Amino acid sequence: MPITQTEVEKIAKLANLELTEAEKESFSGQLAAIVEYIDQLNEVDTSNVNPWQTRSVGEAATSYASREDVVEPSLGQERALEQAPDPDEGHFTVPRVI
Repeated sequence: MPITQTEVEKIAKLANLELTEAEKESFSGQLAAIVEYIDQLNEVDTSNVNPWQTRSVGEAATSYASREDVVEPSLGQERALEQAPDPDEGHFTVPRVI
């Protein structure tokens, strides 16, 4: 399903975005690809999948999330770091991201 540049302009206006002509053209193609992908998802046979259901308060009492809190021994620092690729002075070392 093609998305016209006019539709992209309407979406940009709703989102309060200023787009260049190149961006409008680029987003037109990207949005069309997204809509096409969603159309493909509609073709998936979900007849054996139960629809999403909200739970009532009574049903929620049996769910995993509402189990009773039980205090258990923790893993411990040494054991947690046993398989860490690069532990340092009792801490996990991770690559700098910023």
